[in-house]
Amino acid sequence: MVGSTMAIRSKMASPAAIQFSSLSRRSLSTRSQFQALRSTQSLRSSGLSQRPARRAYSDVAPAPKPRKRFRFLRWTWRLTLLASVGMVGTLAYSIYDSRHPIEQIEPDPTKKTLVILGTGWGSVSLLKKLDTENYNVVVISPRNYFLFTPLLPSCTTGLVEHRSIMEPIRNILRLKKAHVKFYEAEATKIDYEKRVVYISDDSEIKGDISHTEVPFDMLVVGVGAENATFGIKGVKEHSCFLKEVGDAQKIRKRIMDCVETAMFKDQTPDEVKRLLHMVVVGGGPTGVEFAGELQDFFEDDLKKWIPEIQENFHVTLVEALPNVLPMFSKQLIDYTESTFKEEAITIRTKTMVKNVTDKYIEAEITKPDGSKETEIIPYGLLVWATGNAVRPVVRDLMGQISAQKNSRRGLAVNEYLVVNGTENVWAVGDCAVTNYAPTAQVAGQEGAFLARLFNTMAETDAIEKELERLSVAQAEAKNEEDRNQIFDKIREHQKQLRRTKQIGPFQYSHQGSLAYIGKERAVADISWLSGNIASGGTMTYLFWRSAYLSMCFSSRNRVLVAVDWVKAKLFGRDVSRE
Repeated sequence: MVGSTMAIRSKMASPAAIQFSSLSRRSLSTRSQFQALRSTQSLRSSGLSQRPARRAYSDVAPAPKPRKRFRFLRWTWRLTLLASVGMVGTLAYSIYDSRHPIEQIEPDPTKKTLVILGTGWGSVSLLKKLDTENYNVVVISPRNYFLFTPLLPSCTTGLVEHRSIMEPIRNILRLKKAHVKFYEAEATKIDYEKRVVYISDDSEIKGDISHTEVPFDMLVVGVGAENATFGIKGVKEHSCFLKEVGDAQKIRKRIMDCVETAMFKDQTPDEVKRLLHMVVVGGGPTGVEFAGELQDFFEDDLKKWIPEIQENFHVTLVEALPNVLPMFSKQLIDYTESTFKEEAITIRTKTMVKNVTDKYIEAEITKPDGSKETEIIPYGLLVWATGNAVRPVVRDLMGQISAQKNSRRGLAVNEYLVVNGTENVWAVGDCAVTNYAPTAQVAGQEGAFLARLFNTMAETDAIEKELERLSVAQAEAKNEEDRNQIFDKIREHQKQLRRTKQIGPFQYSHQGSLAYIGKERAVADISWLSGNIASGGTMTYLFWRSAYLSMCFSSRNRVLVAVDWVKAKLFGRDVSRE
């Protein structure tokens, strides 16, 4: 029975066993072939076998190595995230630091009094880097803020709010180590012989004293310049200038006044065309940027909300020279003119204004053949952006100094920015006559140079006083050892004195010129190594924005300007009058 059962099981199991045996043999054959293939590959790699081995059907390819995918993108993302965290941290710290000023040192009556006139680019750059512990510093200005003038054209159309480009001067002075006095007043006269500045309080609310005087040991004149009218009749009475915050606000109201008046009932077609004709006189960066901003305002917002003005709104740029932006390269001038042509902005070059009335200007036009003719150009808004003129307080000071009798455009200064004919008066910015153009970039570098100069002068005075003290101590020394120790200190201070006196004259480093030309385009003439890079277009516009954002005085200004740009992009500019 058992034997039969075993026989039955053997018969039942025989097909499976046969199949398993076949598979085992096949697997062994595959292993042997794989081992043979590996042996052949090893022999080939060692140079012992030169004959190629025949691959069997059952050969197995080696497993591929894991590829390092997107490693560059991963590291780029990590670096971007790290940089963003660092920027946010730096911004947060700067805001906290500006909101928590330290206790200041009180003025020392034994130190010299340094009076600084103005709160423009030159004066504020000087204050920013000046060590106020070395002097009793007094700042006098009719405005108690610093204005970032390159973005002033953007304020005229509401792209940027005017308070976003204003930095209160008190914020700047409060962060200095030593206390700085500030008087919101206008300097009416500088008496060089008496070393006195006469000031006047022109505010609406005046105290018992509205006129007084401030004595000085050292004086820095940084009062800027007035708008140049070239003696043309009617310019002051009927034009809008673009130098101060009030000018931008006036232009903004005037634009909407012209638009709303043109839409008034029963206006004649000629009057509508006149009211909607915006004329800009001056083809420099200020005039070009304002013309571009105004055309953007029309294209993006005005014609959307007031479509009736679309056929008559027009911007004209008037320039007496043969082309606009004379400080830029010919390539960028041509690009600007072609862009203005695309934007339908008319450029009238070789056109000199001779007379201005409340409704039109009389201009003398030079034709290509050299002949001249007079043309009447009606306008609704006239913006005058042509140049600078000397302020009365500067002109009065020039009359007191014989070395300034031949100067016409401002205070002539030497290579150390000392006013010619004086010993303790310096001038910076538009009121100083140098070999450089009167721009914000030049004024900023002049102020920084004076800060280094004054810091060096204070350090030199301190070293000289210490040398005098050591000389007396050496003469009174009781033994040779003490005299030798004092002599070593004297030699060390003399070396330090020679190093501090090695400051050179002022040298301007041109970083380039930028101008916005509308339609989200800009032109840039940037100094690079030993040459210039000229570029224009949308990418240059992005560079223009980033450059101006980085040039803003404080983190507060940068945040406010960036928010204004985003707000205008999302919701458009405000078309209300106020």
